[in-house]
Amino acid sequence: MAHHRLAVLAALWAWGSNTPVVEVQGECADAFQAQLCTWARMQGTKVVAVGLTVPMASIENAPDDQPMVWPPAITATLRMPEVAHRPAGLTELTVFWEAHGHPPGPYLTPHFDFHFYTIPRAERLAIDCTDETKPSVLPAGYRLPDVTLPPPLAEMARDTILTGLCVRQMGMHSLLTAELESTATFRGTMVVGYYRGLPIFIEPMLTRSLLLEKRSFDLPIPGIPGMAGAYPRAFRAEYDARRQRYQFVFSDFAPAP
Repeated sequence: MAHHRLAVLAALWAWGSNTPVVEVQGECADAFQAQLCTWARMQGTKVVAVGLTVPMASIENAPDDQPMVWPPAITATLRMPEVAHRPAGLTELTVFWEAHGHPPGPYLTPHFDFHFYTIPRAERLAIDCTDETKPSVLPAGYRLPDVTLPPPLAEMARDTILTGLCVRQMGMHSLLTAELESTATFRGTMVVGYYRGLPIFIEPMLTRSLLLEKRSFDLPIPGIPGMAGAYPRAFRAEYDARRQRYQFVFSDFAPAP
């Protein structure tokens, strides 16, 4: 399979070092008439960055309308390069296009959810939200809300309240308190996900309107108590005007505080 064949895509010389930085291919998947691809930049055995290539075509071709289903319909699932699993902490990515957004209120606008997991796929698929354990400590400035679903979604979910905003095969979603208390619509934010009281994913949640601006931007990643092993401390969406694409770049890997 493609993700087992570590293909060198590019080789650049690291500043101040004789060791080349090589880009190792992960997995690709179709998404709205284009391909999303994961990758890792390695300097010897050191992970310099891990990320995702997102063509503008995937963003522009996402449908303005889509059927309301529960759980949300997945757009793509991709493995991160195996060589970076342990040193970078990221194992798998799931992508969702939310044409109408989703509750709570600030997020009811068209956006993409990019869930970067730190657990194996089998563990993610086993999440059924029956375990309602919440973490004892959250990142500073974050809250894990219980969300009331509107009638159409509640009927599909067979539940009115999502404890900790838990979604099957995803997990719970903690959000910035300032956003939850705001009346403004969000543009881009970093979500931290949990299950069984432990952190399991980080999620750049990005509106299509932000991505259509075709400009680079950064999102802060908070310190995440309880995260097992190393995880990225920086996220940048780098826009490439010549190639008409974004590179989502995670870097600065370090263990949890």
